[in-house]
Amino acid sequence: MAVTAPLCAGDWAAPDFILPGIDGRNWSLSDIRGERGTVVAFICNHCPYVVAIIDRLVRDAEVLRAEGIGVAAINSNDPVQYPEDSFDNMLVFARAHGIGFPYLFDESQEVARAWGAVCTPDFFGLDRDGRLRYRGRLDESGRLPAARDARRELLDAMRQVAATGRGPEHQVPSMGCSIKWREAP
Repeated sequence: MAVTAPLCAGDWAAPDFILPGIDGRNWSLSDIRGERGTVVAFICNHCPYVVAIIDRLVRDAEVLRAEGIGVAAINSNDPVQYPEDSFDNMLVFARAHGIGFPYLFDESQEVARAWGAVCTPDFFGLDRDGRLRYRGRLDESGRLPAARDARRELLDAMRQVAATGRGPEHQVPSMGCSIKWREAP
């Protein structure tokens, strides 16, 4: 079932975290933070919405990183119910798609809960001070192939955040598969 992320509201400050990355190191939000802003994307390996956009996300992340905006992705899905989202499969997925930014594993799901992540993909665009300024989608294509002239909404929004400290007035929420929460004990 498709889930829609809530829009950016208020002056929410991103909670810090320390999570293991597929590169073998632990990453905190301050390690990822760019001098002009930061994007944290909650993704996973199996969701058809993520699979549909991952190559465009990798493309736009490289542009953003070159412009001083940090980028990372976090997988918070329960790998017991969804083994395709295991840490080992994150390595396979990252290699297959050329992910060059930190891809982190939130095994406890505490970071997803603290951030209020609800779906994959779910994008959080932060200003240089770690305040949420964009909570929208990557682009208009969703699960479909992107049209040549598809507006790169995340890229444009983060460029605006970097230049002005404010996100766009009009933001279209991201849509994707629900985060696969662990069953309560």
